[in-house]
Amino acid sequence: MIFTYNKEYVGDVLMIIVKNSGDAKLDVERKGKVARVCLKENGETVAWNIFEVSSLFEIAERGQVFLTDEQVARLNQELQAEGFTEEIVNDKEPKFVVGEIVEMVAHPDSDHLNICQVAVASDKTVQIVAGAPNARLGLKTIVALPGAMMPKGNLIFPGELRGEKSFGMMCSPRELHLPNAPQKRGIIELSEDQVIGTPFDPAKHWTA
Repeated sequence: MIFTYNKEYVGDVLMIIVKNSGDAKLDVERKGKVARVCLKENGETVAWNIFEVSSLFEIAERGQVFLTDEQVARLNQELQAEGFTEEIVNDKEPKFVVGEIVEMVAHPDSDHLNICQVAVASDKTVQIVAGAPNARLGLKTIVALPGAMMPKGNLIFPGELRGEKSFGMMCSPRELHLPNAPQKRGIIELSEDQVIGTPFDPAKHWTA
């Protein structure tokens, strides 16, 4: 689940993205300050828009934002007051973390992609299909997990590349808009002493 807010460009609207709707046809059901966006085919909720959200609580950040449990509870009160029965579930897990490539094989249907198994926590490994020329076994880098919003606004969801499932993205300095990022392809290379699963901190993980 992704919370995003940009008052200057979108208005006083909190957008909550529940799942990737792709190119599916959508319907919108609005009640008061709440709009539910759902798949036309089966009515499944894919997003919520909360209008005039500053009447509920203030949001100082812009772009992807992370709400407190109290703020999410206030949103659910608003949904209930408008007659919606679903609830918004808070997701406070970090979306940009240190990861390590622990297995890598060539993609069977590509001359430049690799299928990587990437450890993103002490007890969690995800599959990521990547084309970075510097990807290699044992490399530690920064991983954007499903639910992340990139600086340009791109959303990270589970997907497929040429028939192989992919659950995130290994990031380049340019993709993270880091200062003095090299103008060439390649994911961030971290030192071996970085701890897998640590939330990304530009001050700690990037020097150029």
